[in-house]
Amino acid sequence: MQQPNTGEQGQPGPSVDPYQQLPWVSDGTPTAEEFARRRLAKPAEPTATMGARAMLQKGTMGLVRLAPGKREQEYKQDVEMVRRNFGGLRQVTVVNPKGGAGKTVAVLLLAMTFGQKRGGYVLAWDNNETQGTLGMRAQQDFHARTVRDMMRDLQLFRGSHGRVGDLSQYVRAQGEGMFDVLASDESATAGEMLTASAFAEIREIVSRFYKLIFVDTGNNVRAQNWQAAMDATDQLVITMSARNDSAETAARMLDHLEQSGRQRLVRQAVSVVTMPPTRKDIDLPAIERHFAARTRAVLLAPYEKLIDSGEPLRYGHLSSGTRDSWLKIAAAVAEGL
Repeated sequence: MQQPNTGEQGQPGPSVDPYQQLPWVSDGTPTAEEFARRRLAKPAEPTATMGARAMLQKGTMGLVRLAPGKREQEYKQDVEMVRRNFGGLRQVTVVNPKGGAGKTVAVLLLAMTFGQKRGGYVLAWDNNETQGTLGMRAQQDFHARTVRDMMRDLQLFRGSHGRVGDLSQYVRAQGEGMFDVLASDESATAGEMLTASAFAEIREIVSRFYKLIFVDTGNNVRAQNWQAAMDATDQLVITMSARNDSAETAARMLDHLEQSGRQRLVRQAVSVVTMPPTRKDIDLPAIERHFAARTRAVLLAPYEKLIDSGEPLRYGHLSSGTRDSWLKIAAAVAEGL
């Protein structure tokens, strides 16, 4: 029987890597470890790809090489934040009990931004207890099914049943947006209210196919599915227009959440203030101060005529300023995930 290697006084000696004793390693032949070290080499110095710096480089055929400017550096940092690995399923819930506060638009623009920068596996879900507008503002698909149809056919997905192809019969693909929409009932005469258990069952199903879920909510904070969405939230987003009535409704909702034991959710929330066509007669500094004191971040969303039109939204039709602003908002959301 071979005795273990020992040092002085019978103590175990240093461990020896048996592979280092092999002649094909010690004779100078490259190893896999040596090959892998090549990936640790210092990357090339970054050069500008946006703006005047990039144009100058192109104009000199690369003879003049400039580092990215501050704006480009911030843009790339925001993209990296949005693209990072969250370590599992994450739910972002967008709330404000007041109608017209920008919840649906925020859900769509966040889903578009994450879908564009991450490449899919993103769902925008209208969890409105009655009639919702998410499906109306999204691009149409080959079907008009809603969450009600999915609830009726839940047996198709229970247990190990259900594939992504089956789910495509209920969600609406958004093409260039690189995300899907699960619409709420679009009838003004919808049936029974959604329950907490219905929300949980639907969430369990969609979580098999998506890494990131953006939930649009209704205006009734006492509704079971509204409360269930709060309980499942990883990152809260509060939307409001830059008006005192919209901001006050959001502030009262934060009071409700804090009183119901969700203080941490409120403190980590991101507040988004949507700007009107003109800043006349708005008290923006007071709104920013209030929500900056209560939530993790306050960001402004610029006015966009396309958004204000009420028509379905396409990412490519948005202005560059709107896309950049929502990337900044998406990065702040991603930071909390």
